[in-house]
Amino acid sequence: MSPRTAWAVAVPYLAFFLLPLGWLALTSLWPDAELARPLPSHLTLANHVAALEDGGLARAVANSLLVSGATAALALALAAPAAFAIARLGVRGGRALLGVALAISMFPPIATAAPLYGALRAIRLLDTLPALILPYASFSLPLALWLLTGTFRALPAELYRAARVDGCTPLGAFRRVLLPLAAPGVATAGLLVFVFAWNELLFAVTFVTSPARRTVPVALALFGGEFRDPWVVLAAASTLATVPVIAVAVLFQRRVVAGLTAGAVKG
Repeated sequence: MSPRTAWAVAVPYLAFFLLPLGWLALTSLWPDAELARPLPSHLTLANHVAALEDGGLARAVANSLLVSGATAALALALAAPAAFAIARLGVRGGRALLGVALAISMFPPIATAAPLYGALRAIRLLDTLPALILPYASFSLPLALWLLTGTFRALPAELYRAARVDGCTPLGAFRRVLLPLAAPGVATAGLLVFVFAWNELLFAVTFVTSPARRTVPVALALFGGEFRDPWVVLAAASTLATVPVIAVAVLFQRRVVAGLTAGAVKG
């Protein structure tokens, strides 16, 4: 395929995904008084300032960064050793464990909200950020486990055997040899878990009630009740809320692409 043909195919796809985001960014810079006009006479950052200062978005972004980062770290810390054991140590019942994890991932979150609320109230974690981190890690663990199991299986088995011959224990071979080689898959799983925790709304609005502990989805959902005419401020808040996710995706772009294509070509 020639470069010109490739661009002819790619441009419509890029426009389909980027035009709504571009229009959202333009609306966020639109003066409030000119919202009814086809195009603004000038652009302003006043909406972004209002979203950060009056809407409490800065605190919500900080809360979401903390919750999403902790969720990704906890899910990877639990999923990576389990995936290694299933893929390389031949743990008995590994396939059954993956099947149970897949079944758990299909469970509707709304069906677990009430039991989780009772459990979190019993251990006095309601209205705290750990009340979000623990359920998020639990629900994202199956995804991380499946992705990392595939990643460890794609690594040559000779690497593990060579590490064992050189005197490494199974844990040492995992930590010193296989885990660094699985970094693209780990980055992919971590990014997907981070995005899941960043966008989750049901548990965030159920388990946390204090304004100081709101995450980004809850803050955006409540913008309409806190401002008289919130459209341009809401657009600014939505634009600002996407920046951390885009930054994380760009930061890990190379490793994520390598993780997604790992095993696609073999031999």
